[in-house]
Amino acid sequence: MDFPIFSLNELEQETGFKRKKLATKLDLVCQNLGFLIIADHQISKEIICNQWRAVANFFSQRTEMKTNVEVPFPGYPYGWIPPERESLGRALDKKSPPDLKESFNGGPLKVPKDLVDPEAYKFCYQPTLWPDLEGFKDAWQAYYLAMELLAERLMKVFAEALGLEREYFNPFIKNPISALRAIYYPSTGKNKELEQQRAGAHTDYGSLTILLPQPETSGLQVFHNKEWIPVPNPDNSFVINLGDLMALWTSGRWQSTLHRVVALSNQPSRKSLAFFHQPDWEAEINPIFSNTKFKTVRSGPYLMERFKEVNT
Repeated sequence: MDFPIFSLNELEQETGFKRKKLATKLDLVCQNLGFLIIADHQISKEIICNQWRAVANFFSQRTEMKTNVEVPFPGYPYGWIPPERESLGRALDKKSPPDLKESFNGGPLKVPKDLVDPEAYKFCYQPTLWPDLEGFKDAWQAYYLAMELLAERLMKVFAEALGLEREYFNPFIKNPISALRAIYYPSTGKNKELEQQRAGAHTDYGSLTILLPQPETSGLQVFHNKEWIPVPNPDNSFVINLGDLMALWTSGRWQSTLHRVVALSNQPSRKSLAFFHQPDWEAEINPIFSNTKFKTVRSGPYLMERFKEVNT
C-alpha cells in the first residue's frame, strides 16, 4: 500500500477547495488506518540532532550508571526502565513475553498551580529522574517543547479534518500531561523467545503519538486489513498515530490501530523517540459524535489505569 504522507505546511497554509480536499483526505486516513507520516514540519534539525546525541550517550553508558536513574518501583512513570521489564502486548494478552527493549522516560516540564487531584501528583507529575550527563536535560527539554508545539498544531488540523473549529481542542490541552520516551532496541542474535518482539502488539492510550525512528532503520508495523504492514521511515519526517483516547473522543470515527516493533534474528540495534500527547489531567473527554458505546472519561485517571496494565 502507498503509505499516506502529508505536508504539515500544506495542511496549515492551503486555502479554499484544496484545503478542504486535504482535510477530507486526512479524515479518511484517520478513519481507515490511524497512521500517517508528516513532512514539512519545520522542527529545527539542531533540536533533533541534539536529542539523538543525548539519547545515544545515555544508552551507551554502563548498566550501573543507568541504574542511578532507574524507576524506583513498577508503575513509576519517569526514568530508566531496564531491558525486558515491560510488555506492551500484555494489555491485550496477559501471557505476552517481555519486550526486547529498554527506555528512558520523561514527563511534563511544569506543574499547573490549580491542580487539586492528589493522584495527578502521584502519577503524571512525579519528578523525572535525570541522568548526570552533560547537555542531556537541556536537549531533552528542548525536544519535548518542540513536540508539545507540534502536537498542538496537529490537533488543530485534526479538528479541521473532523469538521470542527480549528481551536476546538485548545481548552483541553492547556496543561497537557504528555510524556516523552527514548527507546533502545538492542541487536538480536540468532534466537529469541517465541513470539517475543521488540515491542509487542498494542495500541497507544492517548490522543496522538509523534514517533521519530532512528534514520535508515525499520521494524515498525501496523495491522491493517488482517496483515502486518511495514511503516516507512522517510527522512525529515515524523510518524503520527492515533491513540485510544482519540478513538473514544471521535466516537469511534477514527482508529487507534494495533502496531508493533517486530523482532527478527540478527537485527542491528535501533533507537526511537516517541512523544505521547495527552490532554490535561482534569479534561473531560466527551465523545464528539453521538454514540452510546463510548462514555465520558477524565484524561488523567484514564491514562493512569491504562499505564498500570503493562507496568504493574
